[in-house]
Amino acid sequence: MAQLLLSKGYCVWGTSRDPNPVALSNLCALGTANSLRIIPMRPEDQYSVANAVAHCRPDEIYFLAGQSSVGLSFEQPGETIRSIVVGTLNILEACKGFNRPVRLFAAGSGECFGDTRNLPASEETPFNPGSPYAAAKASAYWLVKSYRDAYGLYACTGILFNHESPLRPASFVTRKIASAAKRIAAGSNEKLALGRMDIARDWGWAPEYVEAMWLMLQQENPEDFVIATGETHSLEDFVHASFTALGLDWHDHVYQEPSLFRPSDILVSVANPAKARSHLGWSARTRMSQVVQMLIDEQPVTSLR
Repeated sequence: MAQLLLSKGYCVWGTSRDPNPVALSNLCALGTANSLRIIPMRPEDQYSVANAVAHCRPDEIYFLAGQSSVGLSFEQPGETIRSIVVGTLNILEACKGFNRPVRLFAAGSGECFGDTRNLPASEETPFNPGSPYAAAKASAYWLVKSYRDAYGLYACTGILFNHESPLRPASFVTRKIASAAKRIAAGSNEKLALGRMDIARDWGWAPEYVEAMWLMLQQENPEDFVIATGETHSLEDFVHASFTALGLDWHDHVYQEPSLFRPSDILVSVANPAKARSHLGWSARTRMSQVVQMLIDEQPVTSLR
């Protein structure tokens, strides 16, 4: 996001709970760390958020913070709720109390829809969250809508389906798969343990999704949008593509580990991004097989096509 905004000539402020070089490693990898102004902010602390907004005096806010792992949300439900729901509430309150107009983008999630049962989820599809993470994102979505309606804020939610890049933490399953496949291709004798492989998701390329975020804040009126490729593939498809790209048969190197199964897991997640295409002129360009190849190549996210 910062890279896109800098390329458009923005003066970009970033916030971090702990603005040290380790916490900013992704910005360093992109070569943008020295081009941003970084200030500390704790989204769960309303005074910290209000002070940050008053100090930066932004025209646009992209609220992307919060605990972002579905699996971890079952282990840390309280932290997940606080970072996402309370964080969103504090940002909204800061915007409401700000002395000039500001446009707010809040990152939502396709997880809010739950299992779509092969029916493409649009902006009109009811939520059916199946995890603490999804419940938190659904709550944040309704907070944004209620503040928009009640106070006339320019605030909107991008309902983002899975978006990947090499900057994802190594614990995320897509990074885990690509990294293991590369090590095995290089001679490692390890076996890759995965949970359910029959789950199906819509996987896109993160740099394209930030373009959609920016476009949402350039519209005359604030609206919510589903942001996705519109194509769904199983995790087994993702594994197959990853190992095949390196000349390997995944069956020889991957096994299912029941302890990795989540207490509740969405089986199929299908998206309908037609509104983003018609209203924003945005469509995903990178498909799952290309995402796999770029993760294997560890292509740095240094440019937006």
